[in-house]
Amino acid sequence: MALHSVDGSGAGRLRVGVIGCGYWGPQLIRNISDLRGATLNAVADPRAERLAYVRSQYPGVARYSDHRALLESNVEAVVIATPIHTHYEIARDAILAGKHVMVEKPLTDSVSDALDLVRLAEEHNRTLMVGHTFLYNPAVEALRRIVREDVGRVFYVDAARLNLGLFQTKTSVLWDLGPHDISIINYVLGQEPVSVSARGSSCVRPGICDVAYIEIEYKSGVMARVHLSWLDPAKVRRITVVGNRQMVVYNDVSLGEKIRIYDKGVDTPVTDDFGEFQLSYRYGQVSIPYIEWREPLAVQCEHFVDSIKTGTQPRTGGLEAIAAVAVLEAAHYSLQHEGRPQPVNIPSRFDPALQASDILRFDNDRQDRQNSVLMDAPAAS
Repeated sequence: MALHSVDGSGAGRLRVGVIGCGYWGPQLIRNISDLRGATLNAVADPRAERLAYVRSQYPGVARYSDHRALLESNVEAVVIATPIHTHYEIARDAILAGKHVMVEKPLTDSVSDALDLVRLAEEHNRTLMVGHTFLYNPAVEALRRIVREDVGRVFYVDAARLNLGLFQTKTSVLWDLGPHDISIINYVLGQEPVSVSARGSSCVRPGICDVAYIEIEYKSGVMARVHLSWLDPAKVRRITVVGNRQMVVYNDVSLGEKIRIYDKGVDTPVTDDFGEFQLSYRYGQVSIPYIEWREPLAVQCEHFVDSIKTGTQPRTGGLEAIAAVAVLEAAHYSLQHEGRPQPVNIPSRFDPALQASDILRFDNDRQDRQNSVLMDAPAAS
C-alpha cells in the first residue's frame, strides 16, 4: 500500500470527510477534528437540520447533502456512519473515487458484499477499516491478555448487551448490537467460530427482532452465549470468561472497575472410587487491575489515520471484520429457521487476493440459505 504523501505545506495532515451525522456521526466528527494528524474537511448528510448542526459547531467544514458530492471533493479518506443497509454502496463509491475508507460496524450485511469491498480496496490500493470500536478499548485489551495468560483453558463465554432502545426500523438487534460482542469474543479468544444458532422475539414491531439469544461454537469447542436486547430496563454491557484456573468479568458500564478477576474454580479429584469422589471448590481473592484509560473512539480514529500514513493493515481491516459479518449472516438465517445451527463460512485470512469466484461462492451460499428460508416458510392462507 502506498504511503500517504505530505502536501505542499509540509503539514502532512490527512484530509478526512464524514458521511452520516446521526447518532454516532457527531462522535466521529469530534474525534477526527481533534486529531493532530488529520483535518476534518467535509461532512455529508441528507438532513438539513444535521448540516445546520455541523455549521454551528464546525463552521469551517464543507457540508454536502449527498455523499457523492463529498466524494468529488479533495478529501483523501472518508468515515461512513450511516445505516447498515447503505454501507456497501457508499463504501464502494468511496473506494472507486480513490478514497481510504473506515466503515462503522458491521462492514456490510452479507459476506459476499464484504468480500467485494475487500477486493476493491486491494485493487485500488486503498485502506479499508471497520469501526469495531471495542477492539480499541483498553479494557478489552486487558481482557484479552488476562484470558490468554491467566484463566487457563476456557470453559465458556457469556455476554449480555441490554438496554431500553434505540429501536430501529430497518435492522434487528442482531445486526445492531451483535457486532460488538461477536468481535470482542473473536478477538479475545483468538479463534474463528465454526457454527452459530440464534433465537429471538419481535416484541414491539412485527418482523423486527428486538431480543435475541445467540450461541457460537469455536474451533476448540468453546461455546459463547450472547444475549442482546433493546427491551430491557437496565443497561448491561458485560462479558464473563470462565476458565479452569480463573474467571474474569468485563463490565463496560462500570466506571472504575471494568475488569474483575476471580481466583475461583472447581477442582476434580483423580480417583476411580465413586465413594471417594467429591468436588473441591476454590474460593480465592478478587483482583481489579489498573487500566490506563483512553477514549476508544479516539484510539480507533488515530489508528485509521496512522494505517493510511504508514501503509500498514489496520487491526480491524476488511478481512478481519468479515468474521463478524459471517457470524451475523449465519445467525440471521438460524433465527428464521427456529434456531437451527448454521455453519459459519469465513474466507481465508491469509489470501487477500480475492477473486470474483470467491465472492460468487459466498453469494451462492447466501442465496441457498435464502431459498431454504422460503421453502421452510409456512404457506400463506
